[in-house]
Amino acid sequence: MERNNLYPIFLKTSNLHILVVGGGNVAEEKLNFLTKSSPNAKVTMVAPMFREATKELAAKHHVDLIVDAYNANYLYGKHMVIATTDVPEVNIQIYRDCRKLNILVNVADNPPYCDFYMGGIVTKGNVKIAISTNGQSPTTAKRLRQYFEDVIPENINQMVKNLNDYRKTIKGDFGQKVDKMNEITQKLVEKV
Repeated sequence: MERNNLYPIFLKTSNLHILVVGGGNVAEEKLNFLTKSSPNAKVTMVAPMFREATKELAAKHHVDLIVDAYNANYLYGKHMVIATTDVPEVNIQIYRDCRKLNILVNVADNPPYCDFYMGGIVTKGNVKIAISTNGQSPTTAKRLRQYFEDVIPENINQMVKNLNDYRKTIKGDFGQKVDKMNEITQKLVEKV
């Protein structure tokens, strides 16, 4: 059986500078994905042209749009790059340029040229769940996201707040605090 060996992390995208290369449908989809999950993401996009809907979304989220063809100089100062052009050779060149500069890169719909994948995300207040299919099936990730959005209650954020407030009142060392929180939360998974 294949294993998903990816390591999930949650990035503070307002502290990072992300470059999206491309201005078509895929670029818009990636920008929408980024800004939905991280509305304050620091993003720059470069492309010879941008769709009107992309321009509107970019304006709403203070995304810098640069009307130009890709050039490796646009990589400087960037932490992550998402390549979405419709020219495979350009996307692969972006990948190679990023590798030389140790910049994380995702070439849309081309898993061998990805350091990371943009999976499905479920957000309910402070609770965020990331879903990965190891780059194999975005549709499965989408369906799982829809499922979790339906089954996770909207008021889960209140539970998070209550447990955080309670955690602050517990005395003892780290192990004792973990034991007490496990005792309290065990009731959440016990069958009634």
